[in-house]
Amino acid sequence: MSTNHHSVELAVESAATPAPFYRSVGDEADVFRAAARRGLPVLLKGPTGCGKTRFVEAMAHELGRELITVAGHEDMTSADLVGRFLLKGGETIWVDGPLSRAVRQGAICYLDEIVEARQDTTVVIHPLADHRRELPVDRLGTTLSAAPGFQLVISYNPGYQSILKNIKESTRQRFVAIELDFPPADIEVEVVAHEAGIDRRTAGALVRLGNAIRGLQGSPLREASSTRMLILAGGLIAEGLPVRSAVQAAIVRALSDDPDIVRALGELADGVLDVT
Repeated sequence: MSTNHHSVELAVESAATPAPFYRSVGDEADVFRAAARRGLPVLLKGPTGCGKTRFVEAMAHELGRELITVAGHEDMTSADLVGRFLLKGGETIWVDGPLSRAVRQGAICYLDEIVEARQDTTVVIHPLADHRRELPVDRLGTTLSAAPGFQLVISYNPGYQSILKNIKESTRQRFVAIELDFPPADIEVEVVAHEAGIDRRTAGALVRLGNAIRGLQGSPLREASSTRMLILAGGLIAEGLPVRSAVQAAIVRALSDDPDIVRALGELADGVLDVT
């Protein structure tokens, strides 16, 4: 019997929790609301740490929908999503996977970084992502019809796409696409200050550094300095760590293991932040 179900990361949001902090940049919230009213699936595209997950959390809260989040990974199987038979108390019982639970309960199911899962796994979502709104459960010999309120949301980082890790056209064309990116500086300052609990001046300095790193020409970095990284640095500063130490720990050393790149990023940070 497979035990991969232990590797599926789940998070459930309730409308009773405080509203997640999110600031819209364009029409992403309007598009999501319209898609939700129609029960249309949504594909979120954007770099790591730009706010895709927070956006979904905020929309689920606003709509009063339960949110079930699944973190994609290369070992994920269709059983991890749909469910499996497990041995419990001397008997074999069926246990719904997160996707089946969302379908039955009318929740939003968010499959984060879907390209990390095997392509044969993602095929299971096709009947849910078109007019059928159904989930075949082969092991039970039945098909689940999506309850009212169910919505499928998937995300991926186009910067990581490759021949082996990409979303099939047959999957992509079933979704309404929303493209997210790092927010404009004024909004990012507000987000970093709020989330890290620091003043806007310090948040502004971190955002300037983030934009400087993102703007490096011919950068060897696989990822840019994300809003998430800036918030982490701000959190360390809020805890009393010197700015330079916080930036080194949360941004510079987190972006690369190459000593030359780390040294160059450190020098850039010192210049932008005017830290010696």
